[in-house]
Amino acid sequence: MKKTRIAIVGLGMAVTPHARGLVDLADEVEVVHAFSPSAERRAAFGEKFPFPTCDSLDVILDDGSVEAVAVYTPANTHRDIGLACAAAGKHVLMEKPLDISTARAVELVEGCRAAGVTMGVVLQHRFRPAGMRLAQILASGDLGAVLGCSTAIRLWRPQTYYDEPGRGSFARDGGGVLISQGIHTLDLMLSLAGQVETVTGFATTTPVHRMETEDMVCAALRFENGALGTVDATTAAFPGFAEEIVLTCERGTARLASTEMLVQFQDGRRESIAADMSAGGTGADPMAFPHDYHRSVMADFVAAIQTGRAPRVTGEEALKVHHLIDALIETGRTGRPVTVTP
Repeated sequence: MKKTRIAIVGLGMAVTPHARGLVDLADEVEVVHAFSPSAERRAAFGEKFPFPTCDSLDVILDDGSVEAVAVYTPANTHRDIGLACAAAGKHVLMEKPLDISTARAVELVEGCRAAGVTMGVVLQHRFRPAGMRLAQILASGDLGAVLGCSTAIRLWRPQTYYDEPGRGSFARDGGGVLISQGIHTLDLMLSLAGQVETVTGFATTTPVHRMETEDMVCAALRFENGALGTVDATTAAFPGFAEEIVLTCERGTARLASTEMLVQFQDGRRESIAADMSAGGTGADPMAFPHDYHRSVMADFVAAIQTGRAPRVTGEEALKVHHLIDALIETGRTGRPVTVTP
């Protein structure tokens, strides 16, 4: 099978695990261009990775041999870059979030669909073996219906993290702990427990941080199937802890803690997956994690292009977590229950 020719857009902090994954996938993928408008970033990237760089997005858009573009730029650029790539007939792999607002995200997803290109989204927690195995157990019906779901995202980011211009702002990031960090675990939660119908909760910016957006959210959830749940998300929990999802089911309980899984059935059976001790990113260094799951995202995206199937996380699928985040922010602002837009 011929290699899929891919271009990279964005050579900042987020690109490293993706580029490492692309090195691993050299038998399946050829990186044709890697673009940043910053000469400094192009030079730094070129020292670390064996991929040719370019100084213009137009070089990528005009290159008919480029089949797909992986976008790792700030969130407020995603819609416009993604739509430009789609208009040029390129498949699009988009780093989360889709954009800084759900309205812009919908435009991006609908634009890619109208252009007939494949769109995948980087929500790599779905590719962790523990989460994938739990999804299989739930789908088998062995645990019965989900009755409750408690999700905790207790991370740590020092003030220096938010001192970078634009970080933690609505204009560049679209929000705080929910859309920038919690989106991964919230997406995984939805994929396991199902859609949320209503949320009621609170959101705030704690004295720990000087930032425009929220760094702490606590909410109660009612899922569409009647299950109840909670979300507890923050970047003020020093030194940072593993994200956790606990599912209370009819015939047992399942617990995911980052890359670790433990399922305990009422009939005495147990199934577990040990933690990947190299997994991190919960503390002061947001990039302290292995690139394995990013490689899996790319491998799935390439396979989707080559076979004509949908990626595991499509644009439409990613919109679900955006709608949930909107509702959590709205209930935090008003203190009133909010129905999650389907």
